[in-house]
Amino acid sequence: MVKPPHEAMHRIFQHDPGLFSRVSRFLGVDIPRPVRATPLPTDLTETSPVERRVDTVLRFETAEQGDFLLAIEAQGGKNPDKPASWAYYTSYLWTKYRLPTALLVVCQDHATAKWAQRAVSSGPPQLPTLTLRPVVAGPHNMPVITDPEEARADLVLTSLAAITHAAEPAVDAILKALSTALRDVPEDIADPLVEFTAQGLGKHPAKHLWRNLVAVDLSFYKSYLVEEIREEARAEARAEARVEGEARRAAEDVLLVLEQRGLDISDDVRGRVTDCTDPDLLRRWLTRAVTVPKAEEIFE
Repeated sequence: MVKPPHEAMHRIFQHDPGLFSRVSRFLGVDIPRPVRATPLPTDLTETSPVERRVDTVLRFETAEQGDFLLAIEAQGGKNPDKPASWAYYTSYLWTKYRLPTALLVVCQDHATAKWAQRAVSSGPPQLPTLTLRPVVAGPHNMPVITDPEEARADLVLTSLAAITHAAEPAVDAILKALSTALRDVPEDIADPLVEFTAQGLGKHPAKHLWRNLVAVDLSFYKSYLVEEIREEARAEARAEARVEGEARRAAEDVLLVLEQRGLDISDDVRGRVTDCTDPDLLRRWLTRAVTVPKAEEIFE
């Protein structure tokens, strides 16, 4: 099943094909800025029943080097079968369009990025024949953009930076810079970036910060995308409040039973009970509170 981070990591290049030429400098390659970029079909299925699909394929036209193809793959983890698939994708595209074909792999963690950027050959060591050398974008080389002015200068690159650093501590500062930069941006430009960023963060903790930033910094936006993210944030807040309320009532029940039994309740016991937010643990303490001779023994 395709997950949101996977979609965001390659679809952001479909949204702004010129992003690759701006990203290339962080990848250590010199790619001329295209004068035009055209999305191509991603279906690489042959007449045989084997179906193969690359995530995104773009055709770039440059004034300096002519045309070339870029296949973009979003990779969420190590997969020993992928290098062979990537080699198939690039050779098929090269054969079909008769154009030089490159491969960009976008990752969100250092281990996957290090694995993906290895050169892999199809033949034995003495006869490598076909060697695959992808360029990889990930937390190891994507910029950490924390200045709102720098983010405003390239909003799409900043969104990609947040996506590729989703599991890194730096993501919080990147998201704050992006939300600040988006305040003065028209909705039709901001909407897809809000969506890409939300998708790309997936289940990482940073998604909560992004939802809060969208709800506060972009509160004047009324598009359905922004409203959807706000509603998710409100639902999460309601769920957290409900859990906190249940824990508070459970703690009050524990203390009430101890008080009704006439047991001395020290400040330490009272503080430990009221600070607890684990409903299961509080239920165990409540059960013990009915029989223990001393309040402190509910914890044993």
